[in-house]
Amino acid sequence: MNKKQLIEGFSKLDKEHRYQVLADALIEGKADIPLLKKFWFDKKMSKFSMDEVSENMVSHFFLPYSIAPNFKINDKIYFVPMVTEESSVVAAASSSAKFWFNKDGFTAHTISTLKIGQIHFNWPGTYDELAHFFPAIEKKLKESVAYFLVKMKKRGGGIKKIEFLDFTHVLENYFQIKVSFDTVDAMGANLINSCLEEMAKALKDAIHKLFTGARSHCDIIMSILSNHSPDCLVECSVQCRTDQLNISSQEFSSGEFADRFRKAVTIAEKDIYRAVTHNKGIFNGVDAVIIATGNDFRAVEAGGHAYAAKDGTYKSLTHLEIEDNIFTYTLRMPLAIGTTGGLTSSHPLARISLEILGNPTAPELMQIAAATGLANNFSAIRALITSGIQKGHMKFHLKKILNSLNANDIENKLTALHFKSRTVSYAEVEQFLNNLREHSIV
Repeated sequence: MNKKQLIEGFSKLDKEHRYQVLADALIEGKADIPLLKKFWFDKKMSKFSMDEVSENMVSHFFLPYSIAPNFKINDKIYFVPMVTEESSVVAAASSSAKFWFNKDGFTAHTISTLKIGQIHFNWPGTYDELAHFFPAIEKKLKESVAYFLVKMKKRGGGIKKIEFLDFTHVLENYFQIKVSFDTVDAMGANLINSCLEEMAKALKDAIHKLFTGARSHCDIIMSILSNHSPDCLVECSVQCRTDQLNISSQEFSSGEFADRFRKAVTIAEKDIYRAVTHNKGIFNGVDAVIIATGNDFRAVEAGGHAYAAKDGTYKSLTHLEIEDNIFTYTLRMPLAIGTTGGLTSSHPLARISLEILGNPTAPELMQIAAATGLANNFSAIRALITSGIQKGHMKFHLKKILNSLNANDIENKLTALHFKSRTVSYAEVEQFLNNLREHSIV
């Protein structure tokens, strides 16, 4: 890459000129620009354009859009859209959904839907001084954003709580205004941030009018939504008798399987190395639904991992109880997502995803995403404590290897048969294919 020349105005160029700048900037022009062009989505096919979504677009990066059937959640059947590049995720979710279908499926409920915004500011006074006037300040803050929240209030949302917090133990003269929002079916990040910035102006103005001298000024450090959303919670569980935990492996009885499963979950509750991977398995399913519906999977991940560490130690987001031979496996996690506004409304596939799900409310989508996460986690643990997780992974990995080696249909079948009971590796598959081709078997 030629780093000597600063590129100015790249975002203002049309895509053809961006291609040219990119090619010129690379050593010997080694950029497969024609390939980038092939993956450019023709706007003529849709009124929707990704140009409006992201900066400096030069192409599109496609991921598989899949459906996991047979999800029974609160006695309602769903076909769950999933977008993921990890080959075994959809298979694992589908397998788990099928397993629990005739065992009453998944039971889920949304505990709360509050999202948090913060105004961080410096003020050279004491907490008690400002707290004395806070009822009047709170009124001014609410009045300053009333026009933002008219429609949301009609839907039952809006500002639910405003708190004044003392953080002078962290930084000198540092305070917070913490605002709890219910954004109903919208994720509401932009709305919350707009409200917070307007409230910050009102706070600054109120302090200026209430105090004199140095205390009449406050310094707004920042006003921003928090992705830590411990009050936007959903819980999902599956339950059956332990003797219903029939598994394909003949190695363990249902009772032994339940005991091994309990040990695996206990390890995830106590060991951070296992807990991180355990929770990643949950997000395999959750993220796939979040992306398919146009929500922010990065925010969901950050909030989920913070919640996993809420007690001071990072641990699993799931909990298992086995009492009187009843197996109950539960996931509780924060999920700040929406079904209106942003990409959920503008992206055609996000809209279709919501239509496939029956146009759910935000609380219902929280339940669907949580059920998918629990399904993936259950499948992962089931595989780990029985046949091992690589058996399923390598089945899909073999398909990727064969595709990269341009195998034809007959080669695919012969190779799959050969590796049915063998360990899959790129080198072994390549050698097997070479042998087939050298001896003109296919």
